[in-house]
Amino acid sequence: MQHFKNLADMHRANGFAPPENPLISIQRCNKTCSLFGEREFTSDFYMIGFKKLVSGIIRYGRTKYDHDNGSMMFVKPRQIIEFSNVEYEEDAFIIFIHEDFLNGHILHTDINKYAFFDYETNEALHLSPQEEQIIWDLYHKIDTEYRSNTDEYSRDIMLTHIDSMLKYSQRFYKRQFINRRELSGKTVSKFNDALAAYFKKGLLIAQGLPSVSTLASLLNLSPRYLSDLLKQETGKTAIDLIHIYLVNEAKNRLKGEDQSVSEIAYQLGFENLPYFSRLFKKETGISPNQFKKQLVN
Repeated sequence: MQHFKNLADMHRANGFAPPENPLISIQRCNKTCSLFGEREFTSDFYMIGFKKLVSGIIRYGRTKYDHDNGSMMFVKPRQIIEFSNVEYEEDAFIIFIHEDFLNGHILHTDINKYAFFDYETNEALHLSPQEEQIIWDLYHKIDTEYRSNTDEYSRDIMLTHIDSMLKYSQRFYKRQFINRRELSGKTVSKFNDALAAYFKKGLLIAQGLPSVSTLASLLNLSPRYLSDLLKQETGKTAIDLIHIYLVNEAKNRLKGEDQSVSEIAYQLGFENLPYFSRLFKKETGISPNQFKKQLVN
C-alpha cells in the first residue's frame, strides 16, 4: 500500500500539477475527472472533501459507502482510503493539509476536538443546499488565498477559513444528528438494548466489560459517531452510559442477592475492585459497601 509523506509525491503519482504550497493543496474536480486511481493509500495529510457521486465507492478505514447525496468527508493522517469507480454528479473538491502546516497554530490542537475525523464514510456529512453554499463560499476564499502570491498572512488566512469550515461542519453534524434521531428513533434505546443483550448472552465472562468500540460495532457505527450522537440525545457519552448501566446493574444485584461487593464486581467484569468502587461512588455518591449497609439497616 502506498503512503504519501509529502504533497509533491502525491501530486506526481496522480498526475496533478505541482502544488502551489508544499504543505497544502486544493484539487477541484468536475463530473468527468477522477481524483485518484483505484488503489488504497495512506498519507500524512488531513483531507476535507465535498462531493456528489453518481456512482462509485469510497472506502475509508475499511468501510465502504455509496454516496448518493451531497456530502462532506473528513480524513485524518494515516487512515486507509480508496476511491473506486467514482463518477461525480457536480463539481467536487478536496483540500489536503499536511499535518506540519498546522504546527504553531491553534488549529494544531483544536483540530483534535472535531470528532468527525474519526467517523466512517457511512457517517459522512450530508448538506442542505444552503449549507452547501456556505461550504463553497469558504472553499473559494481558501482557493483564492492558495493561488495568490504567498506572504506572511497567507497561512493564517487559509487556516482561519479552514477552521471556519470545520466549525460549520460541526454545526451541520448536530443538525444531522437531530434529523437522524427523528427518522430512525432514539439511538440511546438501541444502545441500551445492545448493552442488555451483551449481559444476557454472558459476554461479560468471555470478553470482559463492554467497550464503546464493541457496542458501536453492534450498531454499525463508529465509536466517535456513536458517542457524539448519544451526547446530542442524552447529554452523556457512550462510556458515561455504559458506566450508568453497570452501576444500575450493580445496585440491582446488591439489593437482591446475598453476595459480597467483590463477588458482584467480578460478575460484572471488574477485575479491579477499587476501580469498581470509585465508579459506583461517582454515580451514586456512596461506596457499594455503604449502599449495601443502607439496605440492611
